[in-house]
Amino acid sequence: MKLLFHSFISTICAVFSDCELIHYHNIGPAMFSWIAKLAGKKVVLTYHSANYEHEKWGKMARCLLRLCERIALSCANRIIFVSKFQLEKYSDKVQQKSVYIPNGIPETVATTRTDYIRSLGLEKGHYVLGIGRITPEKGFDVLIRAFELVNTDYKLVIAGSVETESEYLTKLKQLVKSDRVVFTGYVEGENLNELYSHAGLYVLSSRNEGFPIVLLEAMSYGLDVLVSDIPATHLVSLQDSDYFQKEDVEDLARQLERKLNRTEVVRRNTYDLSRFNWQRIAEDTARVYEDCLEYSH
Repeated sequence: MKLLFHSFISTICAVFSDCELIHYHNIGPAMFSWIAKLAGKKVVLTYHSANYEHEKWGKMARCLLRLCERIALSCANRIIFVSKFQLEKYSDKVQQKSVYIPNGIPETVATTRTDYIRSLGLEKGHYVLGIGRITPEKGFDVLIRAFELVNTDYKLVIAGSVETESEYLTKLKQLVKSDRVVFTGYVEGENLNELYSHAGLYVLSSRNEGFPIVLLEAMSYGLDVLVSDIPATHLVSLQDSDYFQKEDVEDLARQLERKLNRTEVVRRNTYDLSRFNWQRIAEDTARVYEDCLEYSH
C-alpha cells in the first residue's frame, strides 16, 4: 500500500508539472499511468519483472499486479523491457511499441583489502557467494540445502537484507546444519566490494528474475559462476557448465561439488559485458524518449 500511495502522489505531482513525459519503472507503480495519459503526458514504462510470479504475494496482491500490468501496457506510449524473453511473451501490439534495453552496471575495481571478510571468518577465495534480497524467489533455501550436501571446507555467504519476509529468513537459518553458512545482512560499499573481490564462486539460485544485476556484478569481477537455468540468466553469455536445473537441490549440489573440488587452477574469467555499459543504455533510453515525444510536436 505504501508503494501505491507513493506512486499515486508522484503521478499527481508530475501531472501538474511542466514535464512532457513520465517514466514508470515496473508494472506496480504504473497503476496510475492512466492519470498521466488523461493529462496528456507521454508515458514510458520500463518492465523489470512480472511481480505477480513472486511467491511472496498473496492471491489478492497477484490479481492487483496483473491489473497493474494491463493498465501499464495499455497506457504506455513506449515500453522498455530489460528481458527480451519477457518481451516475447506479449502480443504484436505490445511488441510494436517495445524495445529491449538491458540493465547495466558501472565499472568495478576489485580490492585487495580483506578486513571485512576476515571479520566474518572467511578466507580469500574460499567461499561461495550468494547475494540478493532475502525472499523466496531468490531460492536461497535451495542453495543452502544443496550446499549442506557438499563435502567441502568452503563456506557459504548469504548477503542481503530482509524486507517483509522475516519468516523466510527464519526458515533459512533452520536449514543450516553446520557452521559453514554465514548470513551478513545488508552489505554495501567497500564491504560488498570485498565480498565480490575474494569469492571463489558466485551462485544465483533464483526461481525467477527480471534481469539479475547481481549476476552482472559478479561477472564484472571475473568470478566463476553457477546459475539457475531460467530465462533471465540466458541474457548473458555463459557456458552450459555454468547452469543447474532450477530448484533442483541435488543437481545444484552436484554442480557445486564439481566446481569446488576441481584440481586445476581457477583463474578470473573475462566476460564480454559491453552490452551492459551504462553510457550505451542511457543513449538507447534517450532515443526512446525522443521517439515518444516527436509524435506530440
